[in-house]
Amino acid sequence: MSGSVYFHTYGCQMNERDGESAAAWLEESGFRIVEEEEEADVVIVNTCSVREKAEEKALGKLGLLAASKRRYPGRCVGVMGCMAQRLGERLLERFKGLDFVIGTSRLHRLAEVIRCVQEGGGPVVEVGEAEEERPELEPFRKPVHPIAFVNILYGCNRRCSYCIVPSVRGKERSRLAKAILAEITERVLKGVRDVTLLGQDVMAYGRSAAVWGDDTAFFSSRFREPFPRLLEAVSRIPDLWRVRFTSGHPSGCTDELAWAIAELPPVCEHLHMPLQSASDRILRRMRRGYTVEAYREAVTRLRAAVPNLALTTDVIVGFPGETENDFEATRAFMDEMGFDNAFIFKYSARPGTPAAAWGETVSEEEKQRRNQVLLADQNRRSQAIHDRLIGQTLEVLVEGPSLRNAERWSGRTRTNKIVVFPNPGRVQIGDRVLVRIERAMPQTLYGEVAQNE
Repeated sequence: MSGSVYFHTYGCQMNERDGESAAAWLEESGFRIVEEEEEADVVIVNTCSVREKAEEKALGKLGLLAASKRRYPGRCVGVMGCMAQRLGERLLERFKGLDFVIGTSRLHRLAEVIRCVQEGGGPVVEVGEAEEERPELEPFRKPVHPIAFVNILYGCNRRCSYCIVPSVRGKERSRLAKAILAEITERVLKGVRDVTLLGQDVMAYGRSAAVWGDDTAFFSSRFREPFPRLLEAVSRIPDLWRVRFTSGHPSGCTDELAWAIAELPPVCEHLHMPLQSASDRILRRMRRGYTVEAYREAVTRLRAAVPNLALTTDVIVGFPGETENDFEATRAFMDEMGFDNAFIFKYSARPGTPAAAWGETVSEEEKQRRNQVLLADQNRRSQAIHDRLIGQTLEVLVEGPSLRNAERWSGRTRTNKIVVFPNPGRVQIGDRVLVRIERAMPQTLYGEVAQNE
């Protein structure tokens, strides 16, 4: 048996990539991926555990799907991803209509698990250890747009006091460079032009393991550090126009990395580097591994090499012990850094982390206030940055019709800014076009196509 499959994906870019890999493995096994839940014989909830809100959304959806089996008695309902890794069999106890639970390291067995359920062998739990090795070459579906995410590193060794990732993704493991290059090369041959290299601590790539194998191409590199070496190798792939990476850490912002961003043409002038707090006391409690001054020095080093670098970040408000002075220090530092964009999160305790044992010291109302203050600050900063782009002509990689208005199209600049424009009729998905910016909002730029590149 096989059938049609629909995915509900929650969480980060790694979850999106896991969902893509899972879908490709299923297609290779004879399943059909559909775009509407009502058409599906199998519905899979691809879950995140990093933040409580994402987990609550996934749990709510699982409850609805379990209850809906009265209307769809033959439907198979399963859960995969970080929450599946964390909760395992407990999900079967909570949701009686659930057919399978599969963890982060067993996704390549998804087709076998579904068929086992379809043949009457369920419910099935396939979790295993989070750091189990996944297949080096993960499949992907034919892209429908020119942007792709590629895992280069799984897991994390940092053990921040609030973070559940090491528990659900395991210890840090770098993929072999040869496998990464083979995957990206195949994607480019199928139309991908913009690749984001993914890792929880992406700049740590290759530090704890040999990743070059017997590939002599890496031994002629201009760079000594593993991650800049990989950036150089990826940049050599023909017809790959843009290379990005996330998420960054100040400890990885070396002179070599700055040199790589400045000198390798495909590497984009954009870095996402979580700050989380600009209070040294809170950073120590978070176990982030840097001080405010170290973060400042990292940014200064990068901007000296890449003056037009766009910098985005993550910030947590309401962490246990955060005072008003700590919050105001973060607010002032964000202004100093001039972030192009910032994602602000209200702290939520994750089970099993050290911070969860400390209890809440900031009320939900105060978390909400701090969240809104930082969002308002960021909107002001983003608007000012975008206003300076009015009248400029920017290179935009076309992604397709805008989600909000199909009569307009959208794409991204090298600095990861969203640009919306009318399609003059000659523009195709995957084109690079020059767009003259005429209007700006905090999250979006608007303009007219000047010419095709």
